[in-house]
Amino acid sequence: MTARATYLSTLICAGLALAPNAWGGETAKDSHPAAQAKDVRGWLMRIHDAASRRNFQGTFVVSGGGNVASARMSHFCEGSNQYERIESLDGKARNVFRHNDVVHTIWPASRVAVVEQRDLLTSFPALLQAGADSVGDWYDLRQQDDERVAGHAANVLLVRAKDAHRYGYRLWSDKASGLLLRADVLGARGEVLETSAFSDISIGVRPQPESVLQAMKKLDGYRVLRPVMSPTSLEAEGWTIRQVAPGFRQVRCVNRDMDNAGDVAVTGGAQRVLQAIFADGMTYVSLFIEPYKDVHRPLHAAVGATQTLSMRQGDWWITVIGDVPAATLQLFASSLERRK
Repeated sequence: MTARATYLSTLICAGLALAPNAWGGETAKDSHPAAQAKDVRGWLMRIHDAASRRNFQGTFVVSGGGNVASARMSHFCEGSNQYERIESLDGKARNVFRHNDVVHTIWPASRVAVVEQRDLLTSFPALLQAGADSVGDWYDLRQQDDERVAGHAANVLLVRAKDAHRYGYRLWSDKASGLLLRADVLGARGEVLETSAFSDISIGVRPQPESVLQAMKKLDGYRVLRPVMSPTSLEAEGWTIRQVAPGFRQVRCVNRDMDNAGDVAVTGGAQRVLQAIFADGMTYVSLFIEPYKDVHRPLHAAVGATQTLSMRQGDWWITVIGDVPAATLQLFASSLERRK
Protein backbone atom coordinates (compact mmCIF):
# COMPACT_ATOMS: atom_id res chain seq x y z
CA MET A 1 0.00 0.00 0.00
CA THR A 2 2.82 2.84 0.23
CA ALA A 3 5.12 2.28 -2.28
CA ARG A 4 1.33 1.96 -2.48
CA ALA A 5 1.05 5.57 -1.29
CA THR A 6 2.27 6.90 -4.58
CA TYR A 7 1.33 10.31 -3.24
CA LEU A 8 3.08 10.39 0.16
CA SER A 9 0.79 11.84 2.82
CA THR A 10 -0.27 10.70 6.71
CA LEU A 11 -1.59 11.29 10.20
CA ILE A 12 0.53 10.91 13.35
CA CYS A 13 -1.55 10.80 16.50
CA ALA A 14 -0.33 9.99 19.99
CA GLY A 15 -0.92 6.38 20.87
CA LEU A 16 -1.21 5.04 17.33
CA ALA A 17 1.35 2.32 17.99
CA LEU A 18 -0.11 -0.88 19.35
CA ALA A 19 1.19 -2.47 22.52
CA PRO A 20 4.08 -4.90 21.99
CA ASN A 21 1.71 -7.85 22.50
CA ALA A 22 -0.88 -6.52 20.06
CA TRP A 23 -0.90 -9.83 18.19
CA GLY A 24 -1.51 -11.68 21.44
CA GLY A 25 -4.66 -12.92 23.15
CA GLU A 26 -8.13 -11.46 22.68
CA THR A 27 -9.13 -8.18 24.26
CA ALA A 28 -12.45 -6.38 24.35
CA LYS A 29 -11.59 -4.96 20.95
CA ASP A 30 -10.81 -8.42 19.54
CA SER A 31 -14.06 -10.02 20.66
CA HIS A 32 -15.45 -10.70 17.19
CA PRO A 33 -14.59 -14.08 15.70
CA ALA A 34 -12.07 -14.28 12.90
CA ALA A 35 -13.62 -14.24 9.45
CA GLN A 36 -13.41 -17.11 7.00
CA ALA A 37 -11.31 -16.65 3.87
CA LYS A 38 -14.33 -15.77 1.71
CA ASP A 39 -15.45 -13.20 4.29
CA VAL A 40 -12.00 -11.62 4.31
CA ARG A 41 -12.18 -11.01 0.59
CA GLY A 42 -15.79 -9.78 0.87
CA TRP A 43 -14.91 -7.12 3.45
CA LEU A 44 -11.87 -6.02 1.50
CA MET A 45 -13.76 -5.93 -1.81
CA ARG A 46 -16.35 -3.58 -0.28
CA ILE A 47 -13.57 -1.19 0.71
CA HIS A 48 -11.86 -1.51 -2.66
CA ASP A 49 -15.04 -0.97 -4.69
CA ALA A 50 -15.96 2.15 -2.72
CA ALA A 51 -12.75 3.83 -3.90
CA SER A 52 -13.94 3.64 -7.51
CA ARG A 53 -17.70 4.04 -7.09
CA ARG A 54 -17.95 6.92 -4.62
CA ASN A 55 -17.57 10.65 -5.17
CA PHE A 56 -15.47 12.20 -2.43
CA GLN A 57 -13.13 15.07 -1.61
CA GLY A 58 -10.73 15.33 1.28
CA THR A 59 -7.26 15.81 2.68
CA PHE A 60 -5.24 12.72 3.41
CA VAL A 61 -1.98 12.40 5.28
CA VAL A 62 0.70 9.71 5.19
CA SER A 63 3.22 9.31 8.01
CA GLY A 64 5.95 6.81 8.65
CA GLY A 65 9.63 6.65 9.45
CA GLY A 66 9.61 10.24 10.70
CA ASN A 67 8.19 11.57 7.42
CA VAL A 68 4.82 13.28 7.11
CA ALA A 69 3.19 14.51 3.89
CA SER A 70 -0.32 15.53 2.93
CA ALA A 71 -2.35 15.92 -0.23
CA ARG A 72 -5.76 17.11 -1.30
CA MET A 73 -7.74 14.48 -3.22
CA SER A 74 -10.92 14.68 -5.28
CA HIS A 75 -12.48 11.61 -6.89
CA PHE A 76 -15.51 11.58 -9.18
CA CYS A 77 -17.25 8.86 -11.12
CA GLU A 78 -19.90 9.12 -13.85
CA GLY A 79 -21.04 5.83 -15.28
CA SER A 80 -17.94 3.80 -16.09
CA ASN A 81 -15.67 6.87 -16.13
CA GLN A 82 -13.46 7.89 -13.23
CA TYR A 83 -11.76 11.21 -12.61
CA GLU A 84 -9.24 12.06 -9.95
CA ARG A 85 -7.25 15.07 -8.87
CA ILE A 86 -4.47 15.01 -6.27
CA GLU A 87 -2.58 18.11 -5.17
CA SER A 88 0.48 17.69 -2.96
CA LEU A 89 0.51 20.06 0.01
CA ASP A 90 4.10 19.46 1.15
CA GLY A 91 7.49 19.46 -0.52
CA LYS A 92 7.82 20.07 -4.25
CA ALA A 93 4.57 21.09 -5.90
CA ARG A 94 3.04 18.20 -7.83
CA ASN A 95 -0.46 17.73 -9.24
CA VAL A 96 -1.82 14.43 -10.49
CA PHE A 97 -4.86 14.25 -12.77
CA ARG A 98 -6.40 10.95 -13.81
CA HIS A 99 -9.12 10.09 -16.32
CA ASN A 100 -9.60 6.33 -16.17
CA ASP A 101 -6.11 4.89 -16.79
CA VAL A 102 -4.60 8.04 -18.33
CA VAL A 103 -2.56 9.94 -15.76
CA HIS A 104 -0.96 13.38 -16.02
CA THR A 105 1.64 14.26 -13.40
CA ILE A 106 2.42 17.97 -13.43
CA TRP A 107 5.58 19.48 -11.89
CA PRO A 108 5.00 23.28 -11.95
CA ALA A 109 8.49 24.28 -10.78
CA SER A 110 10.32 22.46 -13.60
CA ARG A 111 7.45 22.94 -16.09
CA VAL A 112 7.40 19.25 -16.84
CA ALA A 113 4.31 17.11 -17.45
CA VAL A 114 4.51 13.30 -17.52
CA VAL A 115 1.68 11.61 -19.42
CA GLU A 116 1.33 7.85 -19.02
CA GLN A 117 -1.08 4.99 -18.59
CA ARG A 118 -1.28 3.35 -15.19
CA ASP A 119 -3.18 0.49 -13.63
CA LEU A 120 -6.22 1.82 -11.81
CA LEU A 121 -6.65 2.06 -8.08
CA THR A 122 -3.34 0.85 -6.69
CA SER A 123 -2.95 3.38 -3.90
CA PHE A 124 -4.88 4.75 -0.91
CA PRO A 125 -7.87 4.72 -0.51
CA ALA A 126 -8.05 1.73 -2.86
CA LEU A 127 -6.93 -1.49 -1.30
CA LEU A 128 -6.66 -4.76 -3.17
CA GLN A 129 -3.87 -5.47 -5.61
CA ALA A 130 -3.75 -8.07 -8.37
CA GLY A 131 -4.12 -11.56 -6.93
CA ALA A 132 -6.93 -10.55 -4.58
CA ASP A 133 -8.79 -13.80 -5.26
CA SER A 134 -6.41 -15.62 -2.90
CA VAL A 135 -5.95 -12.90 -0.28
CA GLY A 136 -7.77 -15.00 2.33
CA ASP A 137 -5.06 -17.67 2.04
CA TRP A 138 -2.43 -15.31 3.43
CA TYR A 139 -4.36 -13.01 5.76
CA ASP A 140 -6.84 -13.45 8.61
CA LEU A 141 -9.40 -10.76 9.38
CA ARG A 142 -10.95 -9.87 12.73
CA GLN A 143 -13.60 -7.21 13.19
CA GLN A 144 -13.05 -4.82 16.07
CA ASP A 145 -15.24 -2.27 17.82
CA ASP A 146 -16.48 0.64 15.69
CA GLU A 147 -14.66 3.97 15.90
CA ARG A 148 -14.76 7.40 14.25
CA VAL A 149 -12.35 8.85 11.69
CA ALA A 150 -12.60 12.44 10.39
CA GLY A 151 -16.11 12.67 11.83
CA HIS A 152 -17.38 9.45 10.18
CA ALA A 153 -18.48 6.28 11.96
CA ALA A 154 -16.17 3.48 10.83
CA ASN A 155 -15.93 -0.30 10.88
CA VAL A 156 -12.50 -1.33 12.19
CA LEU A 157 -10.84 -4.44 10.76
CA LEU A 158 -7.63 -6.09 11.94
CA VAL A 159 -5.94 -7.93 9.06
CA ARG A 160 -3.27 -10.33 10.34
CA ALA A 161 -0.56 -11.83 8.15
CA LYS A 162 -0.43 -15.62 8.38
CA ASP A 163 3.37 -15.73 7.96
CA ALA A 164 6.47 -13.55 8.27
CA HIS A 165 6.65 -12.68 4.56
CA ARG A 166 4.18 -9.79 4.79
CA TYR A 167 2.85 -7.10 7.12
CA GLY A 168 -0.52 -6.86 8.81
CA TYR A 169 -3.00 -3.98 8.66
CA ARG A 170 -5.64 -2.20 10.70
CA LEU A 171 -8.32 -0.65 8.49
CA TRP A 172 -11.06 1.88 9.19
CA SER A 173 -13.85 1.94 6.57
CA ASP A 174 -16.82 4.29 6.49
CA LYS A 175 -19.86 2.33 7.75
CA ALA A 176 -22.25 3.91 5.25
CA SER A 177 -20.18 3.75 2.05
CA GLY A 178 -17.33 1.34 2.74
CA LEU A 179 -14.74 3.96 1.76
CA LEU A 180 -11.36 3.45 3.42
CA LEU A 181 -10.76 6.32 5.84
CA ARG A 182 -7.55 5.15 7.46
CA ALA A 183 -5.06 2.31 7.06
CA ASP A 184 -2.23 1.36 9.41
CA VAL A 185 0.55 -0.97 8.27
CA LEU A 186 1.58 -3.16 11.21
CA GLY A 187 4.92 -4.81 11.92
CA ALA A 188 5.53 -8.24 13.46
CA ARG A 189 4.90 -6.97 17.01
CA GLY A 190 1.82 -5.01 15.98
CA GLU A 191 3.70 -1.71 15.90
CA VAL A 192 2.48 0.91 13.43
CA LEU A 193 5.00 1.30 10.61
CA GLU A 194 2.94 3.70 8.50
CA THR A 195 -0.46 5.35 8.54
CA SER A 196 -2.52 6.71 5.64
CA ALA A 197 -5.64 8.59 6.72
CA PHE A 198 -8.12 11.26 5.75
CA SER A 199 -7.99 14.20 8.17
CA ASP A 200 -11.17 15.56 6.57
CA ILE A 201 -13.44 14.12 3.91
CA SER A 202 -16.81 14.71 2.27
CA ILE A 203 -18.46 11.63 0.74
CA GLY A 204 -21.19 11.85 -1.89
CA VAL A 205 -20.15 15.20 -3.34
CA ARG A 206 -21.39 16.40 -6.72
CA PRO A 207 -19.16 15.05 -9.53
CA GLN A 208 -17.05 17.67 -11.29
CA PRO A 209 -15.26 15.82 -14.12
CA GLU A 210 -14.49 19.04 -16.01
CA SER A 211 -12.27 20.21 -13.16
CA VAL A 212 -10.02 17.26 -14.03
CA LEU A 213 -10.38 17.21 -17.83
CA GLN A 214 -9.70 20.93 -18.24
CA ALA A 215 -6.57 20.74 -16.11
CA MET A 216 -5.29 17.83 -18.22
CA LYS A 217 -5.54 20.03 -21.33
CA LYS A 218 -3.57 22.96 -19.90
CA LEU A 219 -0.09 21.86 -20.92
CA ASP A 220 0.99 24.98 -22.82
CA GLY A 221 4.50 25.93 -21.75
CA TYR A 222 5.22 22.47 -20.33
CA ARG A 223 7.66 19.93 -21.63
CA VAL A 224 5.43 16.91 -22.14
CA LEU A 225 7.12 13.55 -21.54
CA ARG A 226 5.59 10.22 -22.42
CA PRO A 227 7.61 7.41 -20.81
CA VAL A 228 7.57 4.24 -22.87
CA MET A 229 6.70 0.91 -21.25
CA SER A 230 7.00 -2.25 -23.33
CA PRO A 231 5.49 -5.53 -22.05
CA THR A 232 8.00 -8.37 -21.79
CA SER A 233 8.94 -11.22 -19.44
CA LEU A 234 11.93 -12.02 -17.24
CA GLU A 235 12.66 -15.09 -19.35
CA ALA A 236 12.59 -13.12 -22.63
CA GLU A 237 15.13 -10.71 -21.13
CA GLY A 238 17.46 -13.52 -20.05
CA TRP A 239 16.45 -13.85 -16.39
CA THR A 240 14.82 -16.43 -14.18
CA ILE A 241 13.68 -16.32 -10.56
CA ARG A 242 13.98 -19.59 -8.65
CA GLN A 243 11.61 -18.73 -5.83
CA VAL A 244 9.22 -15.98 -4.87
CA ALA A 245 7.78 -15.44 -1.40
CA PRO A 246 4.72 -17.66 -0.73
CA GLY A 247 1.50 -16.05 -1.92
CA PHE A 248 3.17 -13.66 -4.36
CA ARG A 249 2.77 -14.07 -8.08
CA GLN A 250 4.09 -12.07 -11.00
CA VAL A 251 1.43 -9.73 -12.36
CA ARG A 252 3.44 -7.54 -14.73
CA CYS A 253 6.82 -7.26 -16.44
CA VAL A 254 7.87 -4.29 -18.59
CA ASN A 255 10.86 -2.49 -20.01
CA ARG A 256 10.43 1.13 -18.97
CA ASP A 257 12.10 4.53 -18.88
CA MET A 258 13.29 5.65 -15.50
CA ASP A 259 11.35 8.81 -14.70
CA ASN A 260 12.64 11.44 -12.30
CA ALA A 261 10.62 14.17 -13.93
CA GLY A 262 10.49 16.23 -10.76
CA ASP A 263 14.26 16.67 -10.93
CA VAL A 264 15.64 15.43 -14.26
CA ALA A 265 13.72 15.45 -17.52
CA VAL A 266 12.98 12.06 -19.06
CA THR A 267 13.97 11.81 -22.69
CA GLY A 268 13.69 9.18 -25.35
CA GLY A 269 17.33 8.30 -24.58
CA ALA A 270 16.74 7.79 -20.87
CA GLN A 271 17.98 4.67 -19.13
CA ARG A 272 15.76 1.68 -19.85
CA VAL A 273 15.05 -0.56 -16.88
CA LEU A 274 13.41 -3.96 -16.63
CA GLN A 275 10.66 -4.02 -13.98
CA ALA A 276 8.76 -7.06 -12.70
CA ILE A 277 5.89 -6.67 -10.23
CA PHE A 278 4.72 -9.39 -7.84
CA ALA A 279 1.54 -9.15 -5.71
CA ASP A 280 -0.19 -11.16 -2.99
CA GLY A 281 -3.54 -9.35 -3.16
CA MET A 282 -2.81 -6.77 -0.46
CA THR A 283 0.67 -5.53 -1.30
CA TYR A 284 3.35 -5.86 -3.92
CA VAL A 285 7.09 -6.21 -4.53
CA SER A 286 8.70 -4.40 -7.47
CA LEU A 287 11.95 -5.73 -8.93
CA PHE A 288 14.17 -3.48 -11.12
CA ILE A 289 17.11 -4.67 -13.23
CA GLU A 290 19.52 -2.35 -15.04
CA PRO A 291 23.17 -2.41 -16.21
CA TYR A 292 25.65 -1.81 -13.38
CA LYS A 293 27.40 1.58 -13.26
CA ASP A 294 30.20 2.83 -11.05
CA VAL A 295 27.84 5.34 -9.43
CA HIS A 296 25.71 2.55 -7.94
CA ARG A 297 26.12 1.87 -4.23
CA PRO A 298 24.63 -0.99 -2.17
CA LEU A 299 21.57 0.10 -0.23
CA HIS A 300 19.23 -1.32 2.37
CA ALA A 301 16.81 1.30 3.64
CA ALA A 302 13.39 1.52 5.26
CA VAL A 303 11.02 4.51 5.21
CA GLY A 304 7.79 3.78 7.01
CA ALA A 305 6.56 0.44 5.69
CA THR A 306 8.57 0.64 2.46
CA GLN A 307 11.79 -1.37 2.30
CA THR A 308 14.40 -0.89 -0.45
CA LEU A 309 17.26 -3.26 -1.23
CA SER A 310 19.88 -2.55 -3.94
CA MET A 311 22.80 -4.80 -4.80
CA ARG A 312 25.16 -5.75 -7.61
CA GLN A 313 24.89 -9.05 -9.48
CA GLY A 314 27.74 -9.33 -11.97
CA ASP A 315 27.24 -6.73 -14.68
CA TRP A 316 23.77 -5.88 -13.39
CA TRP A 317 22.25 -3.71 -10.69
CA ILE A 318 19.25 -5.14 -8.82
CA THR A 319 16.78 -3.05 -6.80
CA VAL A 320 13.83 -4.55 -4.93
CA ILE A 321 11.17 -2.33 -3.33
CA GLY A 322 8.03 -3.21 -1.43
CA ASP A 323 5.88 -2.75 1.66
CA VAL A 324 7.11 -6.06 3.08
CA PRO A 325 9.71 -7.18 5.65
CA ALA A 326 13.37 -6.92 4.63
CA ALA A 327 13.75 -10.72 4.55
CA THR A 328 11.07 -10.92 1.85
CA LEU A 329 13.00 -8.54 -0.39
CA GLN A 330 16.18 -10.53 0.24
CA LEU A 331 14.41 -13.71 -0.88
CA PHE A 332 13.43 -12.12 -4.19
CA ALA A 333 16.90 -10.66 -4.78
CA SER A 334 18.80 -13.85 -3.93
CA SER A 335 16.50 -15.97 -6.13
CA LEU A 336 17.11 -13.91 -9.27
CA GLU A 337 19.52 -15.51 -11.74
CA ARG A 338 20.98 -14.47 -15.07
CA ARG A 339 20.56 -17.26 -17.63
CA LYS A 340 23.77 -18.35 -19.36
